[in-house]
Amino acid sequence: MRKDFLAITDLTDEIYEILELSKEIKQMQKNGQPYQPLKGKTMAMIFQKPSARTRISFEVGMYQLGGYALYLGPNDIQIGKRESVSDVAKVISRYNDVIMARLFGHEDILEMAEYSTVPVVNGLTDLLHPCQIMADVFTILEKKNKIENLTIAYIGDGNNVCNSWLNFAARIPIRLNLGIPEGYDPDKEILSLAKRANLSQIQIFRNPKMAANNADVIYTDVWTSMGQKKDSERRKLDFKNFQVDDSLVSHAEENSIVLHCLPAHRGDEISDSVIDGPKSVVFDQAENRMHVQKAILVKLFSNLKNTTG
Repeated sequence: MRKDFLAITDLTDEIYEILELSKEIKQMQKNGQPYQPLKGKTMAMIFQKPSARTRISFEVGMYQLGGYALYLGPNDIQIGKRESVSDVAKVISRYNDVIMARLFGHEDILEMAEYSTVPVVNGLTDLLHPCQIMADVFTILEKKNKIENLTIAYIGDGNNVCNSWLNFAARIPIRLNLGIPEGYDPDKEILSLAKRANLSQIQIFRNPKMAANNADVIYTDVWTSMGQKKDSERRKLDFKNFQVDDSLVSHAEENSIVLHCLPAHRGDEISDSVIDGPKSVVFDQAENRMHVQKAILVKLFSNLKNTTG
């Protein structure tokens, strides 16, 4: 595993190792069994974009691993404005053992990793959301006991979550059906790389019910991401037929499950009846962010130890 975790494509067989470690960590947590391999370690958490789940899951997770997490909000570090990304990375990595950053520009997380002397974890950028997809896959494994060759129907915007699902499809064989309106496709280069990997079946549908047909998993996300609020009304019109409701879910497999990475805009991309319904595993999925991120941190430190000592 590389020094940093910036994208799913940074991983190969480590995907399975992280998922297995996540299972062990979660079980220990449920059993009340202390597990503190990062005792005495510190993590700086840089937030250009606010997020309740990302902050809570990383901060509590680091504490449970025996370490300490320091929150740095937008007013604490004005990356690219008050100070360059490279200088921030050089300084913060002298104070801390790991950096988790939730940023707008993906180029900033790449630059941070380049100049940091400690591991950098991508908590989210406009391009990718790798920690989320690892938690999603872990949740699917819990419910389905497998991930390979399942049909995942992603319904909505071709955003950072969608891009990271494509990255996953470049590493593990799945059937990825993307139900996306015209003009909102995922990143062209990421889509091309995923198809060239020739591992997974990837299709884009303009009819969301066709994308959901016989799916094992239905996945959705908000139609309007942070930084796109000025386009929200136009997006509501463009996505009006892409709501994950009972009608759409009825096209999936009988034992299908529904995921949403939250926060949910109920009544827009997902109906109350679905997110609160029997197929929903949304809140298990939210919990699993913490367990999986703990596994990612442990794996990064383990790799760092193996390469330096």
